Amino acid sequence: MLRDLQALYDRDLSVLIEELRAYPDEASLWRVAGTIANPAGTLALHLIGNLSQFIGEDLGGVPYERDRPAEFSRRDVPLADLVAWVTHVRTLVNHTLEGLDEARLTAVHPRQPPGFPEGMTSGYFLIHLHGHLNWHLGQINYHRRLIS
Repeated sequence: MLRDLQALYDRDLSVLIEELRAYPDEASLWRVAGTIANPAGTLALHLIGNLSQFIGEDLGGVPYERDRPAEFSRRDVPLADLVAWVTHVRTLVNHTLEGLDEARLTAVHPRQPPGFPEGMTSGYFLIHLHGHLNWHLGQINYHRRLIS
């Protein structure tokens, strides 16, 4: 199961990089339209923070000081920086999942975020986080096509 999750995260973080690079220009990454409040750049920053904290730090032991409010307030981060940070997270997730054993999936996750079931396992949370990644990946794809 870990190898399957690793392959899915690797694939979809690669797609995230492709999506960011597919924008016609850097300003488009930050453009909002209608009721869409979170442009692609914001969603990318949020995914970087989310995966760095919940996979890199919680499961990989790599210290990370998350600033969630900044994920939603920063603007105009250069595309090159976003791509470098997503690339780093992709490596971090791959390395972390490679270092786990299957028994870790059934162990209680070290962090229990509000709104999640008490005693949530790391396997459950990794599946949730992958769904969360794809939810925002779909939003980024839609945003790109909407504003292009």
